[in-house]
Amino acid sequence: MSTPSPLHAVHEALGASFTDFAGWAMPLRYGSQLAEHEAVRTAAGLFDLSHMGEIALTGPDAAATLDYALVGKLSAVKPGRARYTMICGGDGGVLDDLVVYRLADDEYMVVANAANAAAVADALAERAAGFDVEVADRSAATALIAVQGPRSAAIVGQVTDADLGALKYYASAPAAVAGVDVLLARTGYTGEDGFELYVAAERAPEIWQALTAAGAAHGLVPCGLACRDTLRLEAGMPLYGNELDATRTPFDAALGRVVKFDKGDFVGRAALERRRDADVPETVLVGLVAEGRRSPRHGYPVLTADGTEVGTVTSGSLSPTLGHPIALAYVPTAVSAPGTALSVDIRGTAVPVEVVALPFYQRPA
Repeated sequence: MSTPSPLHAVHEALGASFTDFAGWAMPLRYGSQLAEHEAVRTAAGLFDLSHMGEIALTGPDAAATLDYALVGKLSAVKPGRARYTMICGGDGGVLDDLVVYRLADDEYMVVANAANAAAVADALAERAAGFDVEVADRSAATALIAVQGPRSAAIVGQVTDADLGALKYYASAPAAVAGVDVLLARTGYTGEDGFELYVAAERAPEIWQALTAAGAAHGLVPCGLACRDTLRLEAGMPLYGNELDATRTPFDAALGRVVKFDKGDFVGRAALERRRDADVPETVLVGLVAEGRRSPRHGYPVLTADGTEVGTVTSGSLSPTLGHPIALAYVPTAVSAPGTALSVDIRGTAVPVEVVALPFYQRPA
């Protein structure tokens, strides 16, 4: 039985199509996935992301705990700021990618992917042994609503007194939205400007309705997980279970920058140092583009000109914004340079593709 979101009744009233995602019944789309995608790129989209996990760490050793438990240097994050990071196993494999918010000197919130939330909470509690810190999984009590797109600030600005101009990218602040206390963060997973609002689960419907009313004149539409996937793919953002998993290190995914060695010991340090110092990595994550309408999909083989299988597509779709197929794939370093001609086996046909630099799409400055 899938867990319903705190906004399930709202989605039903809007006619959403639902999907089971990591044990949650979440809206896949409300009508046209293409229209929802385009709304985020040109106006704004409203997302229910309450399936994500929120884990609180509080206490004098909260910063030291996270420095040990995660690959990032979270002690260097200032209160009111956030950091993209990862939790790895002892062998350097990625257990999840995370966004960590420092709410105060001794208080952090770790946001985990839905499928990994319980495992991340358990790992943090285990790694906190010996530290003066309390780890609490607050996922069930917390809802997450996102407004994403170029009109997002105009919309959120109508229902809050918070100074949105002072809220920089990857920053957060306590705020009142429609009279309800939230943590307001300028973060997202779409490649657009936007906000994520963390709120007590029982107050989520009030926030959703207030944002819906505020967005009526700005082209705001409710958006499901289907368009969230094409939006993040265009932005070149990894999805755990596709680009990231326990068999890959951050360096494999071209995200070695999130690993900070200028701190003390941390879980996976030795393995990640070996991977960092490897002369030639075996495979790397790259972007691929194709012509026509046939899209590479997850699991499709990547081929060289002579038909030799050398890699695997991790995510792929027709890009609504760019109008041609795009994909992420792991390939050998020797064929990873932008401009390299490869092909993807799409149901028995070798479709030509070209390696390109990421991201595929970047919002106008």
